Order: sequence, then C-alpha cells, then structure tokens
Amino acid sequence: MGGGGGGGRGLTSDELRYLEQRAKKSMKDPGSTGICNVFISFASEDLNDVNMLRGQAKNQNSDIEFNDWSLKKPFDSKEAEYIKRGIRERIRQCSVTVVYISDKTADSKWVNWEIQESIAMGKGVIAMHKGERPPSRLPKAIRDNKIPVVPWNQKELAKAIKIQSEGR
Repeated sequence: MGGGGGGGRGLTSDELRYLEQRAKKSMKDPGSTGICNVFISFASEDLNDVNMLRGQAKNQNSDIEFNDWSLKKPFDSKEAEYIKRGIRERIRQCSVTVVYISDKTADSKWVNWEIQESIAMGKGVIAMHKGERPPSRLPKAIRDNKIPVVPWNQKELAKAIKIQSEGR
C-alpha cells in the first residue's frame, strides 16, 4: 500500500519520542512554538527519503519546524474504509500536507486520495521533490489543483509550509 503517511517506520525510539514530545508541546501552547502540524503523504517505496526529511526537521539547526502527524504505524487492515478513517483523522489534525513526490508517486492511489482529502478539509498542500527538477509524472491531484512544487531544500520547504499554513 502506498501513502498513508508511512508513519515512523525506520525511526529510532528516541527519534519517535522526540517528535511526540514536540507534538505534545505544540498542542498545549501552539502559538509559542512556531511549529506547524504537517501530514506527509508519500508512496511507501519512498520511506527512506521521507525518514531523512523527518531527521532533517528534527535537527535543531533546521529551518523546517513541524510536527509530523502522519501515521506512526501501518494499518493492520486491507479494508480501505478503515484505513481512510485513520488517515482522515491525521489530516484533520494538521494544517499543511507535504507531498513527497518521486517517480513512484504518480502511481499511488493513496497519495492522490490524501491530497484530495487535504484540499476538501481546507488544508494547505505542498509538493516537494528531490533533485534538480520534479519527476516528469506528477500525481493527478497535484496537476489538477495546481499545487505548488518546491525542491527538497530546507529554506524553500520552510517558506512554503509557512505560506500554506498562514494562507488557510
């Protein structure tokens, strides 16, 4: 299964604990942290790249400050409606959805669905790619909704997240 945020698979328990502490802090006093709650949508084949992004955001010198509200564990179900309910709740808790796009993303039905759900809930959506230019094939929901596409660059991503979270 693609999409679903992929959660914390591949993160150490210390990294997960750190991210959870940041999330709890921002929920108690969101105005004081300057941190944005973000849902990360991606094809499951891109988990290693997404975990690298999560690690960069955790770095104290990073320009990216967000709480990852993506799924922490994959659902133990093949039932699409059950999976969708869980993902909807995670998207509801965020202000921005960051879509990590690669050559594999356009084939993920889950990524397109997560983008559509994010838009339907009034969430900001940003697409981000690694490398010089975006993949030649983008998910339909990105093309149809003219979602901004930024390079994997901490300053660019932080700026886009801020614009999308304030523009809601």
